[in-house]
Amino acid sequence: MKKYDLAVIGGGMSGVCAAVSAAREGLSVLLVEKTGVLGGAMSNSLVYPFMRHMTDLGKTRINDGMFTEIKERKEKFGDTSWEPYKFVFDDMAQEAGVDVLFHTHMYDAVTEERRIKAVKLSTRSGNITAEADFFIDASGDGNLIAAAGCDFQLGREKDGLCQPMTTCFRVGGADVKQFKKDLPRLQETYSRLRTEGKIKNPREDILFFCGLGEGIIHFNTTRIVKHNPIDAIELSRAEMGARKQIYEMMCFLREHSAAFEKATLLSVAEEIGVRESRKLMGVYVLTADDLRSFVDFEDTIACGNYGIDIHSPDGTGTVQYHLKPGEFYRIPYRSLLPKEYDNMLVAGRCLSATHEAHSAVRIMPICASLGEAAGIAVAEAKLSGADMHTVDIQAVRAKLKEKGAKL
Repeated sequence: MKKYDLAVIGGGMSGVCAAVSAAREGLSVLLVEKTGVLGGAMSNSLVYPFMRHMTDLGKTRINDGMFTEIKERKEKFGDTSWEPYKFVFDDMAQEAGVDVLFHTHMYDAVTEERRIKAVKLSTRSGNITAEADFFIDASGDGNLIAAAGCDFQLGREKDGLCQPMTTCFRVGGADVKQFKKDLPRLQETYSRLRTEGKIKNPREDILFFCGLGEGIIHFNTTRIVKHNPIDAIELSRAEMGARKQIYEMMCFLREHSAAFEKATLLSVAEEIGVRESRKLMGVYVLTADDLRSFVDFEDTIACGNYGIDIHSPDGTGTVQYHLKPGEFYRIPYRSLLPKEYDNMLVAGRCLSATHEAHSAVRIMPICASLGEAAGIAVAEAKLSGADMHTVDIQAVRAKLKEKGAKL
């Protein structure tokens, strides 16, 4: 295998944006994805919809740049479903000249002093080694930072428990109007049955979204707690436990609402959705106080206005802190930068942040902005002869602004 300028581990929203943004700047890029499709949580875990990314009462998109391009490309399909995003990501990667390896797992890193030299990959055709000058961990779970021995935090600070995992599912053929009419009664009945122990799902209410087409309801309501998302055995148990909760919810809906008399289980996510796992302990650890006080970092490379949103790692309850219209916070470059290596960044939800701050910045629009920033930063470093600790961050910021990013 040839040596690349950049290898990106993980083909989710942040990984695609990192790989494409760097390739558009002229770098040779390898994008490694464990499944057979790009999009990460969006494609494999059915995560929907995009959480809040507009400010000024919906007039300005705070996560602009490549995220806007992705949305505009999808809208051209004229399809309200989530599926066309898969085509969009393929097109963007191919047009930029990114080499994509699907069905490929990174299982180790080759390091030398302060540089990562290569990653070891397990593919359908055997194990291979991929060399690159720079690396970005966009795996979500921080697989590269763990393999390379970087400092990281698992879950919340006091006990290591992570936010719950959720398997999303979609119901078709439902009477949506009737469902919304029944909803207050359904929520009350659900809460009572859960208190009585007849509903096993610890979530406090039924969480759902519409907008994917006539008669389709998207449910983001299963909740698996106190399972370690980076432990193979516990993750496997979580997958099966969440599917039991889906069956439980379908039985509940059919029994208590006429809206589901003709409804069918349309789709179940291929992979359980993981909100939180490993988080880099990088040069700067973003805190909730930074978000609440709107710190204007000198090295800001992305912004956000989704509030603190902690689904209780213990079971029932959700803690939320909402921003007011027009308010937004900033994320510094240093939160993508490991202390240990000079040729590596992270992007997406494995960035350096506390448990509380992470609950706000983990969403897909922000991950897109982080990925684009990481790709541009690597390109600037490669083309200027710098490394990730000495790169001209103001040049990176200027390039991001040229591409429409709000900083």
